Amino acid sequence: MSKRVLIKPIISEKSEMLTEKVNQYSFIVDKKATKKDIKKAIEEMYEIKVNSVNTLIMPSKNRNRNTKRGLVKGNISAYKKAVITVPDGEVIDFFGEV
Repeated sequence: MSKRVLIKPIISEKSEMLTEKVNQYSFIVDKKATKKDIKKAIEEMYEIKVNSVNTLIMPSKNRNRNTKRGLVKGNISAYKKAVITVPDGEVIDFFGEV
């Protein structure tokens, strides 16, 4: 179940700052997933306690890029993002032993 709810973690400068300062982790999740589903999937997959789950739907964006053949138009699809808050002392290790 957790594989279908959680798509992938978001690893960016902003999400790393949230992790260091307020112990929050960001994930891209299935659009139909509820907060209860997300909380259960995180607790099951990473074996940690979750304090809270905040969700938001990121809108789609139009993108243009220049190539040898001219301007190519496209878009980035909309997705649902979840910000997970865990208690102090709990850590999610995305990279394992790299």
